[in-house]
Amino acid sequence: MIFSPEIIELVRIGIWETLFMVFASSAISYLIGIPLGIILVVTDKDGIRPIPVLQQVLGIVINLLRSIPFMILLIMVLPITRFLVGTTLGAKAVVPPLVIAAAPYIARMVESSFKEVDAGVIEAAKSMGASTFQIIWKVLLPEAKPSLLVGAAISITTILGYSAMAGFTGGGGLGTIAINYGYYRYQTDMMFLTVAILVIIVQIIQEAGMRLARVSDKRIR
Repeated sequence: MIFSPEIIELVRIGIWETLFMVFASSAISYLIGIPLGIILVVTDKDGIRPIPVLQQVLGIVINLLRSIPFMILLIMVLPITRFLVGTTLGAKAVVPPLVIAAAPYIARMVESSFKEVDAGVIEAAKSMGASTFQIIWKVLLPEAKPSLLVGAAISITTILGYSAMAGFTGGGGLGTIAINYGYYRYQTDMMFLTVAILVIIVQIIQEAGMRLARVSDKRIR
């Protein structure tokens, strides 16, 4: 029964919806999170352009957003979701709350990656007259690339976990299948199937991120 054409089609749609939610929200979150992470590093008291007040205020806002459990955040932003996408159900309705939850997390991951860059390299760039933008673009980003890629793999798998939670509110994807069939209908085989697929997706993302990180790491060449 689990491999009937109807179930196979249901799982196929669930996989597609899950991948859409994860990668669409990851892309938007990184467009927001990378600039936020850069601002946190650059404006730090020991940064390239120290602005402690801005850094502290931004840090507080990011920490507040990160401290809200995703399920609560998902419900809190329903009016924003409805305004942005016109509905609160389905895969596309999960993207706004995923972005709101993930962007602050990514900002901290980016900040952590940039702070791993050797301060001597930054000082050398300063001594050669490099501008703030040049230091960010030609020093921080290239030097932090391996760490950023590892962080991306961790962030995307975290977003995948969030997307599965959205199944409780009709968000679509594999999470909804696991809840509707495994929890409400007591079909444990369907639950195990969706969990197995989620595990495989996580392993693929994690392995891809680690491989890209090793390829881009100049220290191991």
